[in-house]
Formats: sequence, C-alpha cells, structure tokens
Amino acid sequence: MKRLCELTLSPGATDFIDDEMLSGLLDEAPPDAGQVRDVIDKSLAKTALSIRETAVLLTAREPELIEQIYEAARTLKREVYGNRIVLFAPLYIGNHCVNDCVYCAFRRSNRDEVRRTLSLEEIRTQVEALENRGHKRLILVFGEHPRYDAEFIHDSVRTVYNVRVGHGEIRRVNINAAPLDVAGYRRVKEAGIGTYQVFQETYHHETYARVHPPDTRKADYLHRLDALSRAQEAGIDDVGIGALFGLYDWRFEVLGLVAHALHLQERYGVGPHTISFPRMRPASGVELSEQHLVSDENFKRLVATLRLAVPYTGLILTAREKPELRREVMAFGVSQIDAGSRIELGGYTEAADAQCIEREQFELGDIRPLDEVIRELLTDGYLPSFCTACYRLGRTGEHFMEFAIPGFIKRFCTPNALTTVMEYLTDYAGEETRRTGERLIAEELARMEDSQLKTELIERLRRIRETQDRDLYF
Repeated sequence: MKRLCELTLSPGATDFIDDEMLSGLLDEAPPDAGQVRDVIDKSLAKTALSIRETAVLLTAREPELIEQIYEAARTLKREVYGNRIVLFAPLYIGNHCVNDCVYCAFRRSNRDEVRRTLSLEEIRTQVEALENRGHKRLILVFGEHPRYDAEFIHDSVRTVYNVRVGHGEIRRVNINAAPLDVAGYRRVKEAGIGTYQVFQETYHHETYARVHPPDTRKADYLHRLDALSRAQEAGIDDVGIGALFGLYDWRFEVLGLVAHALHLQERYGVGPHTISFPRMRPASGVELSEQHLVSDENFKRLVATLRLAVPYTGLILTAREKPELRREVMAFGVSQIDAGSRIELGGYTEAADAQCIEREQFELGDIRPLDEVIRELLTDGYLPSFCTACYRLGRTGEHFMEFAIPGFIKRFCTPNALTTVMEYLTDYAGEETRRTGERLIAEELARMEDSQLKTELIERLRRIRETQDRDLYF
C-alpha cells in the first residue's frame, strides 16, 4: 500500500521498533537477583533504563524480586515527585472519525454511536461547568476527521482559554488528537497548548495492522510512530506517548513505550513529558478479545516498571480504572490523574449520574465528582495539584529537564501545589474536603525548613484565603 501521508514525515523518519529484538528480550531466561538489583540501583540513581534493562524487570519471576521492583518504584516516586498528584479533566470536542479501529466506539462503522461535534459556544458551556467545579487543567480530545484540522483545534483551544467564571480559569490545555504535519503542529502551538498526545495504541506491527484497517488514515504505522517527531520539528517540545494495553502482550508494549521515549531523547534531547497506559474497557459496538487483556496484578507491575524505566517522565493514570485500583496504583509512580471526568459529548452539563455508553468512546471505571477524589487524595496523604507554572514560565522540554534532573524542581512543585490546592479549598471545596485539606497544608508547612521561600509561601496562602488574589506561583 502506498503510504497515505508520505509527504508529512519528519526528516530522517525511521521505524525504530524492532519486533524481533523486543520479543527476543522477553523470551530470554529469567534474570537472577543480582541482575534485577543492578537495574533497580541504576533507576534509583535517577538514570533512564535501556530497553534491555527494562526487559530484566519485566521477565523477573520470583515474588521477592517483584516486590523489590514495587518498593523501588514507591521510593523513586517519593524522591522525584514527592506526594503530589496533578489533576486534570478530559473534554471531548468531537467523535466523528474516518478510522475504523476495531477497539474503538468512535470507529466509522459503528452505527450505534451518537455522533456530535461541539460548537465553540457549546465548548464555552462545558468549560464554564468545569471551572465551576474547580478545574484548571484540561485535555481536549478529538476524533480523527477532516473537520478537526489544525485550525479547528487552534480555535477550540483559544475558546477554552477565554472562558472565565468567577475565580475560574483554565490555565493549561493539552491535546489528544490525530497526527498533524509540521505546519499543522505550528498552528496548534500558536494557540498556547501544553502537551500534544498521540498514542501508538500498539507497537507490535502485526497487531497494529490487524486492528487498523488498510483503507484508513491510521493504517500507516510509520506515519503515526513519527507523529511526535513532527511535533518536535514544529517546536512542540512537550509531547505525550501512550499504548492501549490489551491489544498485545503488555510486556512488549512497555518495551515499545521505552523505545519511543529513548528515541525522542536521543533525537531531540528530551523525552516525552508524559506516558499513558490505558487498559481496554467495554465500549459501544466493541467485542473485547480476552487474549491480551491485562490483569490487575500485571497492570500494577507495568506501572512500577515504567516508573523505574523513565524516572523523570510523568505517568498518567486515567479514570478508565476503578477507584480502588487507582488508589493502589497511585503509590507505584503515578504523577497525574483525571478526576470528575465525563467523556460523553456535552457530558459536563447534560450527563446524569449513569454513563451513556452510546455517547462515549469507552466506559469509565471512576466517575466520582472532583471533590470526592480530592478528599480521598488528601486523606491518603497526597497533595492534589493544579499547578501550571513550569509550562507558563517556559520550564518545558530541555528546560524542564535542566530543572528536574538535579532535583531543583522540588523547590517549585510543592509550593505551587500548595497554592493551587488552597485556591480549590477556598473557592470550591465541600466542608469536609476543606477541613482535610487545611490539615494537610499545615503538615506540609511544618515539614518545610524555615526559609525565605517558606515565609513567602505562607504569605501567599494567606492572600488566597483572605483576599481575591489568585494564581500566585513560583
């Protein structure tokens, strides 16, 4: 088949996924305790792992070795990210799609799906509802269709940023949409986006071809694999990768994600800002094959392995998962979650308590309100954060790594998380959440050493609580 988008590849685009090599690593004899310990020690030194080193963690079999992997992931999470969990919400803009992916309710042949594209006015209405609940960070999600071109994405982003309700405002808009050419990415960048996500779905070539019919845009494996290289060429140095777990062997997909992260790091000097690892969920008109579905135990292990393999990359745990599993997996290295999520088109104003499967891409496992999720995080000792300071001050891409790798970022992250959670507690929280949050803030301040930074932070928290001042970040 002639490549559908052969003119839009980045210079020197290459298929860096070697199926035979990755599978071969997974077929090797299980490592001994010394090999596993050596890999863990390298990760705890905050050094990214190679593909082969990641395979050592994935092929370990002894229960005590697997527990060592879990404990190392917990340690690394605490050392790099502290107890912060960044919060965001998805906003689905349109579900028209020209693709026919067998695992997705949006696929063009699914006649049960209710098709819709939000107008700019409808986008404003959804954003107002989100701001009234306290959200500050969104990811806009688009089907793959000609109407969702770079200009439409640009206008949607600008519409979101222009909505203000009381103290409410969206300070960071990320994008999950179809791959673009370099010119398209540049146009979207002009809107002031944060991260641009493109998921490969599966890195296994044969599986990719099977689940993406050849007469569709998405059928071109290399075009999709190269998508975020083109984003980098356009100046978007904040990109997110992901795989849909359940299409092929979960261990192979972990190696594919690590290979992708290393490729971006080697080629552009900065790896992905985030990695997502959603599992297959029930969806309208979709029949799930059980062959490669990922168990809860293996899901926990893949998260722990990713945390060790890419110490400075944010890991996103989505509301596909049920609350009890989200709570457990959080400790293994997750740094971002969505909360209060609805993925029906218009869902933040039109959806009832129950989900409408014909209006969403897949079924969510956690549709609890934002305030309930935040209260649970606070109760568990996590510090919810809506911080957007690094993005807005240019601490992204290579600049972010300059701050993050030496650990300097901790000087900014905890104070900024505290100011954003104080905004939420003051403006939106229920009484129980407010009391729980104020206790956690007091505990965080007590742990901080006396310094000019702490003095300034305390004053900023007072201003948020007692005045109309907001968006006070370091």
